Amino acid sequence: MLAGKHILVGITGGIAAYKVATLVRLLVKEGAEVKVVMTETAKRFITPLTMATLSKNPIAVDFFNPENGEWNSHVKLGLWADAYIIAPATANSIGKMAAGIADNLLLTTYLSAKCPVFVAPAMDLDMYKHLAVSTNIETLKSYGDTIIDAEAGELASGLEGKGRMAEPETIVDYLNSYFDASFSGLHALVTAGPTYERIDPVRFISNFSSGKMGYAIAETLAQQGADVMLVSGPTNLLPLHPNIRRVNVTSANEMYEECMRLFPSCNIAVMCAAVADFTPERQEDSKIKQKTDLTIALTKTKDIAAELGRIKRNDQILAGFALETDNELANAHEKLKAKNLDFIVLNSLNDTGSGFGVDTNKITIIDSDGTEILFETKPKKDVAKDITTYIQQKYGQISNFEL
Repeated sequence: MLAGKHILVGITGGIAAYKVATLVRLLVKEGAEVKVVMTETAKRFITPLTMATLSKNPIAVDFFNPENGEWNSHVKLGLWADAYIIAPATANSIGKMAAGIADNLLLTTYLSAKCPVFVAPAMDLDMYKHLAVSTNIETLKSYGDTIIDAEAGELASGLEGKGRMAEPETIVDYLNSYFDASFSGLHALVTAGPTYERIDPVRFISNFSSGKMGYAIAETLAQQGADVMLVSGPTNLLPLHPNIRRVNVTSANEMYEECMRLFPSCNIAVMCAAVADFTPERQEDSKIKQKTDLTIALTKTKDIAAELGRIKRNDQILAGFALETDNELANAHEKLKAKNLDFIVLNSLNDTGSGFGVDTNKITIIDSDGTEILFETKPKKDVAKDITTYIQQKYGQISNFEL
């Protein structure tokens, strides 16, 4: 995916800078053209000569060459790059990026870049956990930058924990995923998060869904070229990819209405939201006061996946999710058939590291022909890749729909 791509690598002053030699070597091996910009402090950890030799291009550190006055244009660098990866990204540089400070060539180029920016943080455990750093990282996410999360392990300080820069192979995987255009030109619908079913002005019925799995699927589809409509219940998450347009809803009925509106124009639909099965028959206009006993009558909500399955065309893929606590496989097979899905993704609350509110998941993909594929527990972003890979492999051609 990286052959012929222009990759700009920015190195800031952290001990993890030594890993960037491997990163650049891997990028060149993939066929990318690589240029490197370094901060002055980064030169203390890895030499410009090393990086120039590996990248096969001169290294830019200063705004101009003091010997001949030749100008290193941050504008030209930003326009040249198809992707800008800043690795390692220290707490200092992340803070400056978030604040729009441009006191060196690397940061000035960041503010000029028109391409996607990938940031691989690296710092000590306590720094990584500090509210100031996490706030700055969230700010970069809100700018549309992709954060390649730090990994846990032994740190230079001797502490053990999260703060290690992602391995070069992981960073290359991120770039490959971004430039994978398997779904280019296609339209995808993804639902995510919980729904809130209003009881009165201060209370509602809901569930523990964080929306992380649905957002990861939306991100992965967008990275692979799809135009994604993300219909999201209430969450604290933000979609990171410019190909994602989020539609905010609150109730199950609102989600139903949006899905029915959007589905006819979609090639792919993944129903990942944890939609309430029941909603109060009556919604009070005033807060219900404390009573000895209170009975709330509930009525069934509309089954979004089943309704989409009813109107699904042969050139559309429709996938659902089944979160179960008992009789998992039997229940998933029943849902798959009843809702006319092309496949269903089963996960169980009985599996450690699976379900609501965690960053990992363990799934089984069940195909409409009854085939079951079990996957190991892994981060939700990797689970999302497994799901999109399954779509590519299984549904390479459905009627007029070609991947």
